[in-house]
Amino acid sequence: MTAYTYAYRGGLIENRHKVSIAIVDPSGQVLAYSGNPYLAAHMRSSAKPFQALALYLSGAIQRFGITPAEVALTCASHDGMEQHVAMAANYLHKLGLDASYLACGAHLPFDPASRKALQQSGQPATVLHNNCSGKHTGMLAAALALGADPRGYEQPDHPVQQLNLQTLRDLSGHQHIPYGVDGCSVPTFVLPLAPAARMFALLAAPEAAPPQYQEGLQAVFRAMQQHPDLVAGPQSIDTVLMQKLPQLVAKRGADGYYGMALRDTRWGSIGVALKVESGSNEAREPMVVRLLEELGVLSPEVALEWRRPLIRNVRKLEVGYLEARLELNWV
Repeated sequence: MTAYTYAYRGGLIENRHKVSIAIVDPSGQVLAYSGNPYLAAHMRSSAKPFQALALYLSGAIQRFGITPAEVALTCASHDGMEQHVAMAANYLHKLGLDASYLACGAHLPFDPASRKALQQSGQPATVLHNNCSGKHTGMLAAALALGADPRGYEQPDHPVQQLNLQTLRDLSGHQHIPYGVDGCSVPTFVLPLAPAARMFALLAAPEAAPPQYQEGLQAVFRAMQQHPDLVAGPQSIDTVLMQKLPQLVAKRGADGYYGMALRDTRWGSIGVALKVESGSNEAREPMVVRLLEELGVLSPEVALEWRRPLIRNVRKLEVGYLEARLELNWV
């Protein structure tokens, strides 16, 4: 069975983006798939909800009084809006640290209005505008709680990254996890889609996880659902889907990756991991919407710009559109 997002221009297909999808239950049993459910892929930012578990495993939550909103920011690929930047700064201050400790690098806000306002102000972007500044602050909190040097927390051999690696092994059930370097300089872990989807299934059903992870998984799910505006931004698919679907936690990753934890489906709690094999984020969003419709958790009547997004040229003229087509193989 296949899943493709097609890009049309002038009524003709210009590009075909193949998508591989794995849908699993908390035991790791594959329920349905399209393409290759064991495709090895970098999780990129879709791993953030599981990297945030270090806050609970290290004791940082209690030591620093980290709030659910700050947990949501730890899981975020935020849009660099004023609320995101201010919270990241306050979060760092709570740790007794400043922005010089963040190893994520600086980039302009994802949010167009925030990016324009910053450019018009003549001020440069800072590390706090980086979409990963919350995750990095969370890693600093875990480092301090572990009694480790906060400098160098981004290195693979640092105790925080070793803790993250063990977390992924335990939750995925997959022991061999290679890694590369993410855009924000921390390790990005590589997993087959099905074991990655199992982690999202456990995020939806924490009671099925090993005992040491249950509290953190439950708290992360709750924090992301309570604060979807902090996880991304008002124009981002993660935020909008979580606002519309209270049984869903969704997390985008770079280069066409997406992960979802779903409760109360006809199959119980399930996890989803998908990868657009071309790496296109534009092709990813229509497939996410189409998949949620196929699973019966999103009504086709709900208006979403990502269902059939338009392609516009430099003059903003409509020149084409993207459309997802999906066939799932049910096991």
